[in-house]
Amino acid sequence: MGDELVVPVIYGSVRTERQGIKAARYIVKELARRGCESILVDPMETKLPLLDKMYKEFEPGTVPPELEKLAGLYRRADGFAIVSGEYNQTIPPALSNTLDYFLEEGFWRPSAIVSYSGGQFGGVRAAVQLRTMLGELGMPSIPTYMTIPHVGSAFSDEGEPTDPEFTKRNDEFFREFIWYMEALKEKRKIGVPY
Repeated sequence: MGDELVVPVIYGSVRTERQGIKAARYIVKELARRGCESILVDPMETKLPLLDKMYKEFEPGTVPPELEKLAGLYRRADGFAIVSGEYNQTIPPALSNTLDYFLEEGFWRPSAIVSYSGGQFGGVRAAVQLRTMLGELGMPSIPTYMTIPHVGSAFSDEGEPTDPEFTKRNDEFFREFIWYMEALKEKRKIGVPY
């Protein structure tokens, strides 16, 4: 895998008929197409219990395997793509739960916010709140959002955009994210502020 940028794509819904998974699949594929090692983090697969204590609060040797696996991935990460729906004008509880387990593992790595909704606004209210949360987690978000309205019809089940211009319209988002990941990766090599 070499010098590829490592990017966990953290998705946040566990609903039975979730549509945002299509957007998450698209982000994984598009980052891979751009030379990144992109890995989907899906709460339907990790099945993390509701947060009782953070990863760092477990005694050595007592960390649940799914948490240890995520911690290892996050320590390798150069950035995080966060794919969030909008539930009641905020982020889904499964996404918050997935993010809240970790802190230091995300420090000094940029995040990129992809928000979606079934309606026309593309989850922007969740994206605004998510930006604050990600900053607190030490993984500040890049300036550009990707918002996806009408997510149910925006992609095939495999994550292919139904609009042939979709990727072209969002090229700036990916270029900006990769720039930030490369820049902060270089800075981490020479040290961090504390």
